[in-house]
Amino acid sequence: MSRGKCLRVNPFDSVRFVALVIFAANVIDADKHSCYEVRAAFQQRQVGPLHLVPEKPYKDADLQICKHQGPSCCNKKMEESYQVAVKKETLQKIESHTYHLKNLLSAHLDAFQDMFQSLLSFSQGHLGSLLEGTYSSLSGQALPHVNQLFSSLSLYLRGANISIEMTVHRFFNNIFPLVYTRLINPSIEESVTASSTMVDCLRKIRQDVKPFGDHPVIMARKMAELLEAGRQLGLALDKGLEVINSTEYVDLTRDCVKGLAKMVYCSHCRGLTLIKPCAGYCLNVMRGCLASMSELDQPWRIYISSLEKLTLTMAGHHNLELAMLGVRGHVDEALLYAQIHGPLITATVDKVCGLSTLEPPGMRPTSPEVITSTTTSASPPSSASSSSSSQVLPDEWLGKFAHLKSPFPLKPSKNNKSNLRTLSRDFLLLLQRYKSFFTTVPEMLCEGEYVVDDSTCWGGNGVVESYTGRIIGNGLDAQRQNPEVKVRDMDPIMAEFKKRLEHFNQETLEKFTNLSEIAVWEELGSGEEQGSTADCDDEDGCQSSGDGAEHNYVVNGRTSNGRQHGGDITQENPSKPPAVKVVGGSPPTSWQQPQCLALLFAGLCLKWMLF
Repeated sequence: MSRGKCLRVNPFDSVRFVALVIFAANVIDADKHSCYEVRAAFQQRQVGPLHLVPEKPYKDADLQICKHQGPSCCNKKMEESYQVAVKKETLQKIESHTYHLKNLLSAHLDAFQDMFQSLLSFSQGHLGSLLEGTYSSLSGQALPHVNQLFSSLSLYLRGANISIEMTVHRFFNNIFPLVYTRLINPSIEESVTASSTMVDCLRKIRQDVKPFGDHPVIMARKMAELLEAGRQLGLALDKGLEVINSTEYVDLTRDCVKGLAKMVYCSHCRGLTLIKPCAGYCLNVMRGCLASMSELDQPWRIYISSLEKLTLTMAGHHNLELAMLGVRGHVDEALLYAQIHGPLITATVDKVCGLSTLEPPGMRPTSPEVITSTTTSASPPSSASSSSSSQVLPDEWLGKFAHLKSPFPLKPSKNNKSNLRTLSRDFLLLLQRYKSFFTTVPEMLCEGEYVVDDSTCWGGNGVVESYTGRIIGNGLDAQRQNPEVKVRDMDPIMAEFKKRLEHFNQETLEKFTNLSEIAVWEELGSGEEQGSTADCDDEDGCQSSGDGAEHNYVVNGRTSNGRQHGGDITQENPSKPPAVKVVGGSPPTSWQQPQCLALLFAGLCLKWMLF
């Protein structure tokens, strides 16, 4: 038989091995009964003074939130510090999530206001150039009234309580004495012209005499409709910022703070500083804490819808831009109308104001006589000129605006958007993300550092594989069944802001009764509209596409559509001045919307380069 071999062990090595085993056991036992990791997390998160954390776990009967049968690394003072810390952390997280929305609203409020001011400045310069070039006898004294008109429009768009109708009518009231003495009756003696009695009388009777026809009323109506949408959009963005800022004052109740501390920090008391709360558990806690905030969801959705439709009302079809571009045309038409109807206006003024404007027959101003030419829509007066005007080169656009250099410098827009439509479309695309903002805040908070995808998670009372509690939906009524946080009444601050938002929504719907009929994306898609006249009217300087005859009148060598006329001024029916719509020196009628806007932006570019 063979002899089995036996391994020989050095007695010294055996002693050393036993010593190492005993040392390791002591280290493990020491770690098991140490609060080192808890102290490190307490210090890292700056929860409170480090001396509050014990060196070793022990049983504390005074614990109110993080109760545990065995030893704990927490005490009552630590619980209080945890509540203060978790409340601060939660409010900071809410603020970080609202920051992007606040920035979106405030940045676009500034961008829209900047665009409005650029459009007003351009329109002001456009009108000033008309007075300087075509009505030079008026320009010196009329320009201050132009400045006053556009200053009032600017204040209105910024939210001032100003009536557009009254502003426009005041402008025409102020220029009527100048028109009467400089255009209709230029030979009136200077002493009569300077008479304050005459000026006051002319201003007072302007709306009754209607020397400008219906053009002031049409201009006021069109501008009021579109500028009101722009003004309401600015007010809406301000209201949105006010509501978002209200989240800074959200009151996290005592029950909420206790629930947050239990979710975030009670695991630390057992030395589990790295484990995260279960997703469903976190949702219940956060939804319970923000139950009052979630009550803003319904009025907020209505607000976002109104904001979208206000933007479309203002920017769809380039509405506001064309309205601003049309101011010059309205004023030009009004002045031309006054010249055509000068004899009737003079007779009425003499009767009402009792002015002695009679001069010898040779000095009596003759009324502007009118040549009526008829062109049908089937036979445009000049197809060649129409074709060429619709294909004007950029250099020619700039040449057409060379006379705008003085005295109205235009300020360049601070935003980098090419036009109001582009700015509006980009804004609406970004706004889509925030329709359900107030119900998604709890989810956003839980998707942060609180919850991770792991096989085990913290369930409030211990480590579990998954949260078994019922997850409660959003809303104050539903959250009263929340198993993790006691939810009672609505926070008074949130209730007040909800009431304000609902009132603003109601006010907007009353002012704009057709908002419910607007499809938000019908005109702010990615495509550009074609050069169609379907949505263009005469005040926009577009070619008429209707059937029937178009009557053009010639005054001072100029037809009503802006073309020169070389013959003498005559009138087909001198006994009855023509009561028709007159187009003065506005852009040629063959221009359509895209050409009008191209001219607008070419003019803006020229002004920016010159100044």
